[in-house]
Amino acid sequence: MSPTRMIPCATILAVAQLVFKTSAFTPNLPPYTVDKARTKGLHVVLHATTDNKKNEDNKAMAFLRSRGKVGGATAQDFINAMGVDEGPAGGKQNSKSVNRIMRKAHSAYVECTKSGVIDDLSETFPFTSSGTCWAGVTDRVMGGKSSGSLTREEDLDGKMANVLTGKVSLENNGGFVQMATDLALNPSVSQTVDASRYDGVELDVYFDMDDNGDAALQEESFNVHLKNDACARMFSSYRASFVLQRRQWTTVRLSWSEFMGKGPGAVDVPFDASNLRRIGIVAIGKEMEVTVALAGARFYNVL
Repeated sequence: MSPTRMIPCATILAVAQLVFKTSAFTPNLPPYTVDKARTKGLHVVLHATTDNKKNEDNKAMAFLRSRGKVGGATAQDFINAMGVDEGPAGGKQNSKSVNRIMRKAHSAYVECTKSGVIDDLSETFPFTSSGTCWAGVTDRVMGGKSSGSLTREEDLDGKMANVLTGKVSLENNGGFVQMATDLALNPSVSQTVDASRYDGVELDVYFDMDDNGDAALQEESFNVHLKNDACARMFSSYRASFVLQRRQWTTVRLSWSEFMGKGPGAVDVPFDASNLRRIGIVAIGKEMEVTVALAGARFYNVL
């Protein structure tokens, strides 16, 4: 049996106590790291005072339990906190959930570049089958107004899928929602992976839209964003686009040659798959209310 471990409660409580002692207690605080960056972007969003330390600690623990971080469960329809930062964030827990999520040791996973599989959805959401974590991210990290949720659905037109439901707004120069995951299994060893022996990335993807939208729209364009060491800013990435037909599962292949740099660093440096850090599936560039689903992500080779 693979070894398992929980995030240490003492570590989480220490972080929560540190946040509660901060005078300017808002969701705009910088991200805190728990358990060596395996869970990032922990933001406590309750308002608290420091009049009663015991009461503060109780509130902190209650919040963490509600997020499935300690003593409770995180359901497969765990909803990530969109737009907190570029790392996995806390989320809401389904009150019907009874299963406790156990975090496996790194040795229980095979890194994505060794197996070729980024995620086959065999692990409990939000974990990937290669040992990393899915997160929802919106343009709110840069002051935009887009919103969304990221969930796991058992049966979306016949497939288990991670489902990103989002409303993309162009207000405040924004305009994207995405589901993203880091690629390195153990960031304390390396924050990047070498995928240069592969020819590109392959996704099983699906799209639908709000029925109140344009009923005539039967296809939509989406992006895959890759980050590597050349990406100097949060909004820097290498991007490739693909088109989906509405309500049809499609396997999409994107070769490395299709990824073009955008933003500081990336725009000046040719794409290099030998130091990949992150992958995101993105709805971007136009106002829309859409659902984008992912049933599998992997690297591929042309035979």
